[in-house]
Amino acid sequence: MKGMIFTEFLELVEDKFGMEVCEEMLDNANDEGIYTSVGSYDHKQLVRLIVELSKLTSVSIDDLQMVFGENAFETLLSSLPVQENLGDSTFSFLQTVEAYIHKEVIKLYPDATPPRFEFHLITESTMVMDYFSSRCMGSVCLGLIRGCAKHFGEQVTVNMNPVAGKQDHIRFEITLV
Repeated sequence: MKGMIFTEFLELVEDKFGMEVCEEMLDNANDEGIYTSVGSYDHKQLVRLIVELSKLTSVSIDDLQMVFGENAFETLLSSLPVQENLGDSTFSFLQTVEAYIHKEVIKLYPDATPPRFEFHLITESTMVMDYFSSRCMGSVCLGLIRGCAKHFGEQVTVNMNPVAGKQDHIRFEITLV
C-alpha cells in the first residue's frame, strides 16, 4: 500500500483527535509513524493503526475507515498523473477508476495490487458495483464513493453488502438522490 495512504491517515487522526491520541495510537500499535508518501508498506500496518484508534476513541473500525476514505478522496484525486478525462460524475469517475486509473497505478508501481471493480447495472440514477480486494477495506471504499459524490456535487445513498458474508467481495448499490 502506498505511503500516501498512511500519511493521509496520520494527518486525519491529528486533525480529528489531536496529536496526543495520534502518538498513543502509534505507541499502542508499536509503530514509529515514519512513512513517506512514495514508499510502499504492508496494509496490515494501517489495519493495526485503525484498530488501535478505535480502541482509543470508541469509534467503530468501519466508521473510522469510512471517514478516512471520504477525507482522502481529494488527495488521491490530486495525486493522479492525468487530470483530464476522469469523468464528470460519480458514476463515470468510478468506471474510469477501473478502466484507466488502476491500470496506470500498476504501470507506475508494478508491485501495487489495487482493488478491482465489476459493474453490473448502470442507469441514470443507479449503479451496482462489486468491489474485490484482499485487504478487506470496503468501508474505505464506501468513504471514497461518498468523497467522490461530494467532489462532483452529487448526493448519493450507498448500500454496502458483503457477498457470501465475506469482506473481500462487497456489492455497492449507489443511487443518486
